[in-house]
This record gives sequence, C-alpha cells and structure tokens, in this order.
Amino acid sequence: MAPLLNPSAVLGRLASLPLETYQQGELVLRGGSATGKLLIMTEGAVEVVRAGIRIDEIAEAGAVFGELAVLLDQPHSADVRALRASTFYVADGRTILRVDPAVALYVAVVLAQRLETVNRHLVEARVRLAQADQPHRVLRETLDNIGRTLQHGPPL
Repeated sequence: MAPLLNPSAVLGRLASLPLETYQQGELVLRGGSATGKLLIMTEGAVEVVRAGIRIDEIAEAGAVFGELAVLLDQPHSADVRALRASTFYVADGRTILRVDPAVALYVAVVLAQRLETVNRHLVEARVRLAQADQPHRVLRETLDNIGRTLQHGPPL
C-alpha cells in the first residue's frame, strides 16, 4: 500500500512561505498568546515548557508548532523557546489549513502519530503497573512520555 503522505513533498511545498529565525533563548511562541501562526521547523532545536515544566526538546526538521491553537481556536498552550538558532516556515494557520490539503493532511498525520504513540504508552504503562514493584516510577515515566508525545511526538 502506498503511503498516504510524502512528507518531503509537503515540506517542499512550504518553500514559498516566509521564514522566521529565532536565536538561542528567544521565545518562538508564548503560552497564552493567540498568534494564529502555524510553524514548521526547518532546522534548529527548541524546548517546550508548559506550566513551568519542561515537556520536551525538539530538534527535527518538519516538527509542527501552533497547530492545536489554530485547530481549536484557542491560545497557545505552551512556551516554545529556541535552544539554538532555529528557523521555521511560518503561515497563517487557518488559511493554510483551509487552502492547502497537503499541509492539512501533514498536520493530521502528525497529530495521528502523537495519538498512536500515547495509546502505546498507556498500554505499556498498564502492563508495567501490573508487574511493577515501583508503581510511582512507572507512572512518572509514563506521564513524561505522554507529555512529550502530546506536545510534538515523533517526526514524520
């Protein structure tokens, strides 16, 4: 069966979008703000911090940021800060998702991968808890894994 999506082709389509570069320490997105931006990382590394807790570090080209705020029409849920110089394609989220089906599918696949990974973590946690002599450690590790996955998950 042929893949539903060719990530390289989608990323190539984004080449006409403006690029924004953030230097180490700069805030890419501020939790609580409503920018309407959809950002796709081309290079760099960022950290995601929510409620003062570092959830993940992401350094994969193609990682998507701002999609939940756009799709749910709500403010960004976390701070995204550059750990080193980082560059992103930037689009008006609502517009690009409405007019470019390939980008909308790309975002849908990213979100589906996150959900699948969270489901896997939950099943693994249930199995480990049934066998665990240290259930608190298992719960902490599972929550950490789910938090990282829900923020940005594995790249395509």
